[in-house]
Amino acid sequence: MVAETVSDVIRCDACPVLCRIREGKAGACDRYANVDGKLTRVDPLLVASRSDKLLPFMESSQAWSGEMLTPGDSFVTGLGSGTTYPDYKPAPFIISAEIDGVDMVTVVSEGIFSYCGVKVKVDTDRYLGPEQAIVRCQGEPIGHVTTAEYGSQMLSLGGVRHFTGGSKREGTVTCAALLAMCNGEAVELSVDDGSSVVVQAGAAPIVDGEQEKRMRVGCGSAAMGMFAQQWFGHADEVIVVDDHITGVMSEHMAGQFLGVPPAGIRVRGRRSTPGRYFQVAGHGSGWGGTDVDDPLDIIERIDPKKAWPGLRLHMVSTTGEDAAWYVLDDDLKPVPRDVPEAIETVVARIAENCEPALSTVLFMAGAGGSLRAGVTENPVRLTKSVKAALTRVTCGGAPVYIWPGGGITLMVDVTRMPQNSFGYVPTPALVAPIEFTLTREDYAALGGHVSAIVGLDQVPGQGGNMRVDAWNDANPWPVGSGA
Repeated sequence: MVAETVSDVIRCDACPVLCRIREGKAGACDRYANVDGKLTRVDPLLVASRSDKLLPFMESSQAWSGEMLTPGDSFVTGLGSGTTYPDYKPAPFIISAEIDGVDMVTVVSEGIFSYCGVKVKVDTDRYLGPEQAIVRCQGEPIGHVTTAEYGSQMLSLGGVRHFTGGSKREGTVTCAALLAMCNGEAVELSVDDGSSVVVQAGAAPIVDGEQEKRMRVGCGSAAMGMFAQQWFGHADEVIVVDDHITGVMSEHMAGQFLGVPPAGIRVRGRRSTPGRYFQVAGHGSGWGGTDVDDPLDIIERIDPKKAWPGLRLHMVSTTGEDAAWYVLDDDLKPVPRDVPEAIETVVARIAENCEPALSTVLFMAGAGGSLRAGVTENPVRLTKSVKAALTRVTCGGAPVYIWPGGGITLMVDVTRMPQNSFGYVPTPALVAPIEFTLTREDYAALGGHVSAIVGLDQVPGQGGNMRVDAWNDANPWPVGSGA
């Protein structure tokens, strides 16, 4: 890092803000500080180790030889490494190690991403808002609602237009919200013409003050396929109430396969195929993500030519959170009764088959622009190497998904990254660790900064302070023959 020193003030060039930092103070991002007149990355460099023997936190003042770190068991992450933005020089660390007889190189940096965002998957049947509705944080627009998926509602937040295309406050709030979300903190959002929702990566979402517990087992039709055989003989008709596809057993293929006779109970909505109905009610927080609290509201009529007094009707939601039992009286009117034990068993089975409701946060960014210049003097070759699977990309050691097409556009589950992996710069943009790992031969072939390669034992001396954490065994080891 280059720093201009004037009196007791140094100028940080880690980002375009170019903070002037007095001794003992930190810059606007809190990532760099003036320590005894030297520009210092505040957070320690993180090394993840597969070894059973972990090392204590290393103070910056301690000399560190590195002899206890073995190349085969150590992976230097980008967290705490710093950046060389705008990457007119090699990445902060380019480290070599011999793994299983192969010379490997890992290029380590902290990327500054203004072209970035998060995709949030909210496991809920409750209505968050219409597609394309604006999602706000502290009143500022930071994204929008996208599609409803299988038991979940998707949100797209951030992106360069919110970072830089609106007001200064919009960009600041967007950056702060995404930073908190990516670091695993809870963030409260509101949807125009919809609900409020609190999302926290790896935790259950809270919709309009109510914490979700279960992700639905499937749509009403899917539930019918899964449980019709268990209902058969215990109920004459079963209706699985669902905002998307409501299932009616006697009409459904599952019921026909079992020989369930027609019951003559017609539900509202648009009939798609036998036993499958769309739009039985509006969206809401009622039964199965509909706006009804009384499931009988979705019954349009009961055909006296097919139904009969004493008909046993079961209505249930796709999570099993709501269930009711009715018996038709002499006027063919459904009369509530206690749910029989055999039916309660199936309701419990539905609940058992529901996954725990979670909020999932995927960080999405483009590792393009000048970031690649910190890896190679011919940046397009890095892109080609990644696409050819010669170079493995990780974020804090966590595996990423690389999108097809141009550039290096990646997505990573933030819960698989080390804690507090993300930082920010006030431009505004997010900062995240990123590593590129490949063989030394391939690195040289793509025009890498070979002269900047150092051994693992040289890293602490260059990087100042360092800490060693245990490797996250949920992630594949990114270095070596298995990489």
